[in-house]
Amino acid sequence: MFEELETRAERVESGTPEDPVGRLREDLLSAQFDLVTSKQIAVLILVSGLEGSGRGDMVNALSHWMDSRHFHIHALGEPTSEEAERPAMWAVWRRMPPKGEIAVFFRAWGSRELFENPTMTEAARLARIDEIARFERMLAAEGVLVLNFYIHLSKKQQRRRLEKLALDPRTAWRVTKSQWKLLETSDESVERRARVLKLLSTPETPWIALEGSSPKKCAEAAGRTLLEALRRRLAAPASAPAVPLSESATAGKGPSPRAVAALDYSLALSPEDYAKRLAAAQERFAALVLKKRFRKERSLVVVFEGVDAAGKGGAIRRLTGPLDARQYTTIPIAAPTEEERARPYLWRFWRHVPGHGQVAIFDRSWYGRILVERVEGFCQPGDWARAYGEVNDFEADLDRAGAILIKFWLQITKDEQLARFKARENTGFKRYKITDEDWRNRDKWDAYETAVDDMVARTSTETAPWVLVPANDKLFARVRVVEAVCERLEQKL
Repeated sequence: MFEELETRAERVESGTPEDPVGRLREDLLSAQFDLVTSKQIAVLILVSGLEGSGRGDMVNALSHWMDSRHFHIHALGEPTSEEAERPAMWAVWRRMPPKGEIAVFFRAWGSRELFENPTMTEAARLARIDEIARFERMLAAEGVLVLNFYIHLSKKQQRRRLEKLALDPRTAWRVTKSQWKLLETSDESVERRARVLKLLSTPETPWIALEGSSPKKCAEAAGRTLLEALRRRLAAPASAPAVPLSESATAGKGPSPRAVAALDYSLALSPEDYAKRLAAAQERFAALVLKKRFRKERSLVVVFEGVDAAGKGGAIRRLTGPLDARQYTTIPIAAPTEEERARPYLWRFWRHVPGHGQVAIFDRSWYGRILVERVEGFCQPGDWARAYGEVNDFEADLDRAGAILIKFWLQITKDEQLARFKARENTGFKRYKITDEDWRNRDKWDAYETAVDDMVARTSTETAPWVLVPANDKLFARVRVVEAVCERLEQKL
């Protein structure tokens, strides 16, 4: 991969003329203006390469040519204390640009691990590359243009660059012992990097290798690549409108187990048993979240989903009842805002990932795409079909970072829902809970039940299990929720 770049560099150094820059800067600004005004896509530029390869020079040039109000630069260095308590990708997601903006990241996600760790096994490297490929495919599908640049220098060019920097008092501080040490092992490193780049490159998110001996030529090549990619993506037709769910959308997948229909809706508690069991479970829960290991190493993420009027709010209040208000956050999920629609779907959930010792409770969640958006036709079948894998990856990231996950689906029968709807209409302080949309959702009961069965079959994992709660009896459902959370915490702690 790198031999052709080094040959080209020798021609440049020997005086071979290159094409002039021409109107590159003007064209880039024009394309950026189209990007900002159309808000059709977001742009992520990832810049990797050896230390001293000229990454900063290239990014500085692009920044100088572009409108800096819509061009943001981020360095993915050592994680801060806040970042260290969360998944590694949280640092990326929190800086995710909205549509119309360009963000530059120094170092691609996973690049230090993949490029610089000689002890990483081939199996681990391939698994990490597969994770990155899935993540970048998701970004591309969500309207993000990803450009991966790798700046290469030959060993001779690296030595010359380091010597030049070391001799200048103004830049000598940039040269470290580790850079000289890395230079001595660069032959092995270059071979490993070339192999990794070939594996990482995909049609949706290709890696572009740039020759770094001439910072000016390197910046021009990056600028022209960015310009071409912007023009091509902005000229592409907009996504087709969403279509309602059809039978063909799930063809070939086979039926999922009828998990919801198999629940025992006769389960109930007397008021006396309810009071005793709830008090004991709440006391148990409060003690678990105060454990030193939870406060220092773990967090808790609880997801509540269920049919309308199943009692999610009441269950959440019983769960949070014994906690200090500073220990937990409840995140109600409704229709996405303009800010949320401008970014990839999972951004609105990633930004609420808790740190160590904290509890995050989602009143509805990232499963909206698999449920409401699927049934109501708010997204394309391809979008909700790929969401199963995306949420599994998201939850696996949370687990690796120390988060303990548990997901509840609260289900009631259709007759019980009708009774609760009518009770809400006849109770003054509950009327706000019933809407026309709730009545419309009843007409799609069977479609929602099928979607729930698919969801449970494809996303209930050891990492993040689903707990299905028959909730015709509110007292039983509330106690079941608190006790299940305690069991999950005890299992993990």
